[in-house]
Amino acid sequence: MSESRIPTDALHRWVDELWLAAGCDAREARLTADHLVGANLAGHDSHGVGMIPKYVLSWLGDQLQLNQQVSVLHDTGAMLSLDGNRGMGQAVTEQAMALAIGRAREHGVCVMGLRRSHHLGRVGHWAEQASAAGLISIHFVNVLSKPIVAPHGGYQARYGTNPFTIGVPVPGQAPLVLDFATSAIALGKVRVAHNKEVPVPPGCLLDAAGHPTEDPGVMFPPAGAPQGALRSFGEHKGYVLAVMCELLGAAVTGGHTIRPETLTHEHAVWNNMLALVFDPARLGSSTSFGHEVEAFVDWIRSSALQPGCAGVQLPGEPERAWRRARAEWVPVDAGTLAQLDDAAARVQAARGSSPGPLSRLAA
Repeated sequence: MSESRIPTDALHRWVDELWLAAGCDAREARLTADHLVGANLAGHDSHGVGMIPKYVLSWLGDQLQLNQQVSVLHDTGAMLSLDGNRGMGQAVTEQAMALAIGRAREHGVCVMGLRRSHHLGRVGHWAEQASAAGLISIHFVNVLSKPIVAPHGGYQARYGTNPFTIGVPVPGQAPLVLDFATSAIALGKVRVAHNKEVPVPPGCLLDAAGHPTEDPGVMFPPAGAPQGALRSFGEHKGYVLAVMCELLGAAVTGGHTIRPETLTHEHAVWNNMLALVFDPARLGSSTSFGHEVEAFVDWIRSSALQPGCAGVQLPGEPERAWRRARAEWVPVDAGTLAQLDDAAARVQAARGSSPGPLSRLAA
């Protein structure tokens, strides 16, 4: 399927104007545009502007609530329990992380639980927020939506992609950011492949009968047909990490784990997150930390390369390479572009204004 190129600045303005038209305040619209377009710029189209059609349906269904603030449920100084009040994840999570960063600066560490956020997007974004403040952060997240990942040894979907993220600031250099779904592939990447009409890599999907497949269509079957499932990454290792993300991200924070009793919404994607944010300098290692990181990175890079490999990359480097490549243009496939045009039309019908179809900006 063909792709269009959208000027990066114009795409950001379009997303910002769309959410302003839907009723977001200026801060929320800007943060949402920053985050979604930022995900595309980082090469993660699965978490970029292609999520907007689902957000719009969630908003129209009175599930996503605009212009919310986090509520503090429990506060013991270094430990915070927060409620996102079903608000736009890009806005309420930014606020939650700002609170956690402030407490970590004050106490050296903050354990922050955030429940009931609408889809909080690319979790690496929040690790980058902490790293920019000179802090290390570790994030466990569950995904409360339609089950799409099969447990190891099973083939019926039972939970979500449950991302796990670590961000480590490096003095004088870009941070190291580990950010991945515990499934073999993110559903958004399957959606992109489906819209492009291309297969997914082997080992990612099971069809409705439990057979391995590369057809992304098994995750988007016709109405009434059974759905397939994503596989966990790393066999049992990814599966058990997903279980821990589910329990730490949701059960520990007071959020819901995914099961039939908690799946009462049609379009929304709810996230719960447990974040550990701390200042490495408070461990007394401030004089050796940067040296050890640099020395270890040099040792890793000294490895002889496999045939066809251009170099050893560190966590966060692929995203930086994508940002350079997409500084001026963001590619959007024809299927996603049509869905975004439809989302703008739905906002127009509901509110009387919108930025118009995105396709008019395509080159």
